[in-house]
Amino acid sequence: MLWQTFSMALKAIRTNKVRSALTMLGVIIGVMSVVVLIAIAQGTTVSVTESIQAMGTNLLTVNITTRRVGQYAGGAQGGFQIVQQGVQGAQRGTVILTLDDILSLTDDPNIELVSPVVSGNMTVKAGNANTTAGVMGVLPAYAQIRNQAVQNGRYIIQADIENRSAVCVIGTETAQTLFGNTDVVGNTLHIEGRPFRIVGVLQSRGSSGGSSSDDIVILPFTLAQRMLRSPTINSFYVSAVSPDAVGAAQNRVESYLYKRYQNTSSYRVMNQTEMLDTISQSTESLTLMLGGVAGIALLVGGIGIMNIMLVSVTERTREIGIRKAVGAKRRNILLQFLIEAVVISGIGGLLGLLLGVLLMRVLETTQSMTLVMSAGVVQLAVGFSMAVGVIFGLYPANKASKLRPIEALRYDG
Repeated sequence: MLWQTFSMALKAIRTNKVRSALTMLGVIIGVMSVVVLIAIAQGTTVSVTESIQAMGTNLLTVNITTRRVGQYAGGAQGGFQIVQQGVQGAQRGTVILTLDDILSLTDDPNIELVSPVVSGNMTVKAGNANTTAGVMGVLPAYAQIRNQAVQNGRYIIQADIENRSAVCVIGTETAQTLFGNTDVVGNTLHIEGRPFRIVGVLQSRGSSGGSSSDDIVILPFTLAQRMLRSPTINSFYVSAVSPDAVGAAQNRVESYLYKRYQNTSSYRVMNQTEMLDTISQSTESLTLMLGGVAGIALLVGGIGIMNIMLVSVTERTREIGIRKAVGAKRRNILLQFLIEAVVISGIGGLLGLLLGVLLMRVLETTQSMTLVMSAGVVQLAVGFSMAVGVIFGLYPANKASKLRPIEALRYDG
């Protein structure tokens, strides 16, 4: 009996192919949206997490949040005036963090390496080609702290720092943009009109979070400070001697900064675990938001199913009357229309899943995106589409099952 009811439901769907296909469209779009959007969110999580983990487990990131005011005075003694607001807002003082201040942290036995960072976007030119690239000023220790290696040439060395040498290390994307290849060691490029000799090319690290890690120019920190007009240090990286020493190293850095600023809101020290937790919380919120947006599309598809099923009940009133007249029970009619709704939403869900997978492959190929589709997402999308069929098909099916045989047979629609 159940198979007969199922067969009749399929026959009714095949009889109205176009209408059934249009009804499925909302579910198809909804499931496809759920699969692709959540895959994007999860892929972003994986990509960013891998990038952070690749930095090492003993990394500390320090950001100075004190507001800067004043004018750059220029020269070796010039600088911005740093105004630091006390906790009560009553005391003000000038706090300038210098290179010597940062390097003194390595006296602590738990801290192995330290490198300040100064960065900004600048116009980089070579021949007739030019681009706007991220320019960073670092110390030689930065390469080890951030696992940054060169594929050709060398990295910044201490002599470059001391002499403010006009040399640079560039990313593979910058090399391709300016020279058309990565074999560029010894060539010259111009940053804001100033010539720099290329001494090294970085190993490619790809993209993360939609931004490229290879479109970059590395300069000696001392020279970059002058070019970027930033004589004080607003961010730096610290490498602990081992993963077990990260906590002690973080305490040392925080203690040092508190003595300088007397205000914990003037700086932030983050270790890898905290960074991963922050990323995890952000991407979980993103996943929920994108999943909710896609879920709305599924609900719209469900409303479409209910509307079409109500039309179908009206069109087939006489059929329902004949079935009841020859002995069909209320549950048989209810089950027939409910199966139709579930089959429509189920097929729509499977087609949406297939199209979602195809769209993911296209995005991965054309946009170099990292997409992750978990089994849980597949089960959620298909299961939700089936639930939509049951929920929105129940009312029309119930309405059909309640029709009285005599009234149904008299219906002349």
